[in-house]
Amino acid sequence: MRDSLPPGGSCVVICASGGRAARAAQSLRDAGCGDVRVLEGGMNAWQEAGLPVIRSARRLLPLMRQVQLVIGSVVLVGTLGSLFVDPRFIWLAVFMGAGLVFAGASGWCGLAILLSKMPWNRSSCGCANSCSR
Repeated sequence: MRDSLPPGGSCVVICASGGRAARAAQSLRDAGCGDVRVLEGGMNAWQEAGLPVIRSARRLLPLMRQVQLVIGSVVLVGTLGSLFVDPRFIWLAVFMGAGLVFAGASGWCGLAILLSKMPWNRSSCGCANSCSR
């Protein structure tokens, strides 16, 4: 992680509202990175202040919307499959429900991690979709 930062340089960590960025900045500091700062209020505050934003031509759904679409689709397929194909399809819905409970209780979402590594969520610089492009 610290190898990707310029030596002696500074880094500004940004997220939508500033909460996740603060946690990421602390992780960078704990790893020994130097001058790590957080954009207070995140991109939401930046845009509300009327400051310029350059957007990529690529239109990606935010990661959490992708998670919601996958979970909703699997629950729907599991439920309809259990009604019309085989009752065991209900286990798809049960599995996804259990995953949501675990993610909510622990703050760790394996599906979000998996989706973040998908090709459509990667930029030409090789970093996740939160990277500035």
